[in-house]
Amino acid sequence: MLLSLKRNLILLLGIVFLLVNVFLIYRDFYFFLLLPLALLIIYFAIFSIEKLFYIIVFFTPLSFNLETLGSGNIGIYLPTEPLLLGLVFIYLYKTFFQPKFSLNTFWKHPISFLILLQLVWILITSVLSEFPIVSFKFFLARLWFVIPIYFLGIHIFKKGINYIEKFLWAFLIPLTIVLLYTLITHASYGFSEEAGHWVMWPFFKDHTSYGAIIALFFPIIIGFMMKPKQEFYTKNLLRIIFLIFCVALFYSYTRAAWVSVFGAGIIYLLFVFKIKFKWLFSLGMIAIIIIGVNYTEISYMLGKNNAEHTTEDFGERVESMSNISSDASNLERFNRWNSAIKLTKERPIYGWGPGTYSFVYAPFQDASDLTIISTNFGDGGNAHSEYLGPLSEQGIPGLLIMLLLVIFIFYKASTLYIRLEDPDLKRLVMMLLLGLVTYFTHGILNNYLDTDKASVPVWGFIAIVVAIDLYIAPKKKHS
Repeated sequence: MLLSLKRNLILLLGIVFLLVNVFLIYRDFYFFLLLPLALLIIYFAIFSIEKLFYIIVFFTPLSFNLETLGSGNIGIYLPTEPLLLGLVFIYLYKTFFQPKFSLNTFWKHPISFLILLQLVWILITSVLSEFPIVSFKFFLARLWFVIPIYFLGIHIFKKGINYIEKFLWAFLIPLTIVLLYTLITHASYGFSEEAGHWVMWPFFKDHTSYGAIIALFFPIIIGFMMKPKQEFYTKNLLRIIFLIFCVALFYSYTRAAWVSVFGAGIIYLLFVFKIKFKWLFSLGMIAIIIIGVNYTEISYMLGKNNAEHTTEDFGERVESMSNISSDASNLERFNRWNSAIKLTKERPIYGWGPGTYSFVYAPFQDASDLTIISTNFGDGGNAHSEYLGPLSEQGIPGLLIMLLLVIFIFYKASTLYIRLEDPDLKRLVMMLLLGLVTYFTHGILNNYLDTDKASVPVWGFIAIVVAIDLYIAPKKKHS
């Protein structure tokens, strides 16, 4: 009788929900249709935080920014960012009130320490910002990416390699769907270079961020394909996905993405031939010092004709990567970078405030740096660099923290790969390392860590490396 009563109650609620929706749809109100999904999310938030974590990861490639739909200045990604913000509070609650969420060990890891230090410095520079409201919004956004994906991610990933692969597949499957949608749309425009800048809308803002995420997951797919003893269907599915990624990367018309994938291949060969890290580090530091010392002369020697260079020919586009005298996109980057350096000279310690670059750089543009795509209002975006952005917004300490974080990520991932004996773990660490190489190489020319599509996988990859280093690898060693 109790079972019959429950069935009748469920049926009654279903009829009420249906009738209410019919009325609301008649009144042009459609959001009530999301109620079952909202209730499901609330259920997972209370009883299964892991499932909510993977749901967020799955919806990240499918998310869209309200700004792209003409919603004014509401720059929030739906549905991911509200869910991430909710996950922040759930995680903090569980950390303080549930002992199993205590991760005393991971605070000792240098990567965790540097991430925490970066958050503290962002908070300090937000207080001293030229536009505190903008900076505190930036700080809040960084929190809702780092806390759920990195901190909670470590708690989930430490349980084993299956949880890690589930994270990668949860992002890879919807990303592949987005790539297919983009390629089909692009094909209807004859794969033209002009259409290639916007056909990924509304899932990606432009072709550069689109190309960066394709490049980020390129090593992941190859790593999955190299996994031995796979089922027939899985192996063939991966081959299809790999083909889709190759075509999508080519037609992304994103030169930086092409270069980053090539750079990841070079890094892989360095591991194959066992080139020592100290030599690579020394060469890298020498190159940075030479460029830094001669930056003014290099900038001065760049003659400009300000003609925007676009071509669909692959060879010409590759050649244009090194064309710093006439390619408008390359010239505009120098304009943004020079502006970032001038901003730093004005405020070298605390910078102008996180997230404020686009609001303050306009007066610092030099007339000789302006291109046909420059704007006198300074509303063209950010500093186009994961390194010069923090330099201008968070001062010299902000840049140093960012550089140290990147160095330690690659150092810890490299040494972890070398000392691991388990072939599955070695392959996993290598594919994550190469994926991060593509992103932080790309980060010289662009910055996307303020978007969910970059932050979720990048912080997730870093969390996986730390989880393997602290928890999974020691267990394997003693088992």
